[in-house]
Amino acid sequence: MSRIAYKDESYEIVGVLFEVYNNLGSGFSEIVYKDAIEHEFKLRNIPFLREKEYSVTYKDTILKHKFYADFVVFDKIILEIKSVELLTDKHTAQCINYLKVSGCKLSILTNFHKDFLDHKRIVL
Repeated sequence: MSRIAYKDESYEIVGVLFEVYNNLGSGFSEIVYKDAIEHEFKLRNIPFLREKEYSVTYKDTILKHKFYADFVVFDKIILEIKSVELLTDKHTAQCINYLKVSGCKLSILTNFHKDFLDHKRIVL
C-alpha cells in the first residue's frame, strides 16, 4: 500500500479550494480565485507564500528569467491555479518544472473550470 504524500496538508488545501469554488462559482479570472484562496488561507491560519519566485540554474549559471509559483503552502506544496476550459499536458509540465526548481515533492494543479472544480496531485 502506498502512502499519500502530505495527506493531511493536501486535504486542508483542497478544502480551501472547494470553499472558494462553492462561494464564487465559475467564470472569474485566475487572479480573483487567487485572491480568494489567499483570504481563505489567512482565515484558516494555513502558512503560505504567494507568487514565490524561483531561479533556474543551467550549467552552474543562474538564468535571468524566473519561475513564479502561484502558492507555496506549508512550505512544501506547490499550488498552481488555472481557470481554463481544459487542463493540458503543458499545465502538468509547468507544475513538474516548479517541483524541480523548488525542491518540493508535491504540486496540486487546480482548475476553476466553468462547470466544476478540478484538481490533481503531481508528485515528483
